[in-house]
Amino acid sequence: MKRQKSGSSSHPPAMRRPTLSFTAGLGPVLILSLFFLLVLWAAGGASRADVMGQVVVRGAAWAALCLLALFAPHPMIGSHRPVTIFLILALALALAQIVPLPPAIWQALPGRAMLSDAAAITGEAQPWRPLAIVPDAAVNAAGSLVVPFAMLALLICMREAEQRWMPGLLLSLIAASTLLGLLQFSGSRFNNPLINDTVGQISASFANRNHLALFLAIGCVLAPVWAVRSRRGAQWRMVAALGMMVLFILMILATGSRAGLLLCGLALVMASTLVWNDVRRELRRYPRWVLPTVGAMVVGMLTIVVLSSFAANRAVSINRVFASGVGQDMRGQALPTVMEMIQAYFPIGSGLGSFDPIFRIYEPYGLLKLTYFNHAHNDLLEVVLDAGLPGALLLLTAIGWWGVASFWAWRRGAEAMLARLGSAIIGLMLIASLFDYPVRTPMIMAVLVIAAWWLSSPASDGAATLRHKGAYL
Repeated sequence: MKRQKSGSSSHPPAMRRPTLSFTAGLGPVLILSLFFLLVLWAAGGASRADVMGQVVVRGAAWAALCLLALFAPHPMIGSHRPVTIFLILALALALAQIVPLPPAIWQALPGRAMLSDAAAITGEAQPWRPLAIVPDAAVNAAGSLVVPFAMLALLICMREAEQRWMPGLLLSLIAASTLLGLLQFSGSRFNNPLINDTVGQISASFANRNHLALFLAIGCVLAPVWAVRSRRGAQWRMVAALGMMVLFILMILATGSRAGLLLCGLALVMASTLVWNDVRRELRRYPRWVLPTVGAMVVGMLTIVVLSSFAANRAVSINRVFASGVGQDMRGQALPTVMEMIQAYFPIGSGLGSFDPIFRIYEPYGLLKLTYFNHAHNDLLEVVLDAGLPGALLLLTAIGWWGVASFWAWRRGAEAMLARLGSAIIGLMLIASLFDYPVRTPMIMAVLVIAAWWLSSPASDGAATLRHKGAYL
């Protein structure tokens, strides 16, 4: 009988969880994230629940979560706990609105008298009803959160080397939207069957030109940060970033989005603030007059590009500003009605996703038209209408966290570049939400999670080490 060697064990090895891993920086979780973002880019540009793209993006999100549960290593949330908490609270708020309530409690809620009278007229007993007046819409709202949860899970499971690719990947998607917008601008009657886009309108992979304008404004902030985050090849990256920014600005002008003009201007200010020290450090080997000369040349070139676009009658966004005032469109006209609806359903709210049918109840004759008003076009107000006081508190808490985290991010040194970038992107989304509803689209949902992830990163977010380790996409 053979003796076992010293230190060996007769017990079988413990079963280990199957994992996938690559030795290079391009790991399996990053590849899965790339495919997920591509699906979102192609099919996640609409907010309506009845478009085919919702089935595609939510199926991809569930598939990503299943693959991560089976093969990914155990996640480490760490400093990103606030992002996780906000998503969980948002899901809990949506699920709470679809729980059936006893008739006595439901009838005591504000704004429910009309539906209570309908049951009384028919002679039927009052049924148990959920808080949401349109339960299917609330269920859809809860289901839509699988996309940000999947994006968060992918980021949590990524290794540090994989996370460094995210700015380049996101910038590539924005550049792809620009090329698709150029194709539409050239007269191509492109129609995406996965979203409810308007044929002839320049909206690229989105159903709404304002959402595309926000996406491009994010690119104006992201491109220079991508250029300066690596010492290797910084010169050609700066030239490439400047070229992309010019294309982004021209496309924003071509979309016809008036809000896009404001977002573009803010994005350019944010971008210059983000990379000014890095550009100055890169040019310090040259005489002092080079830096202001380069800055003046960039400003002059962008000014010439905008003026040339306007002179050639290609700046549709500027033309729409002069064509009608902001208060003359449907947003301004419907604002008093929206405020009346908020007052009628506060503090409980009418239920997530219920704006369209509720607005038809309150819609005055003066606003009747062949098209319908699908959202309040001020997402902050619509959250208060749909979710009442709980939604308002959650929204204010999230904005407060963004403000505090942004304060500390901008106080930190160069290693907080990604945190500052995340702060800028979320700021652009907040401003865009005052005029529209961009975060209701799956693509922007995912970008919001990425930006919040960057903002919640600790001081050592990898930006400083990246400058020494070399370039990534």
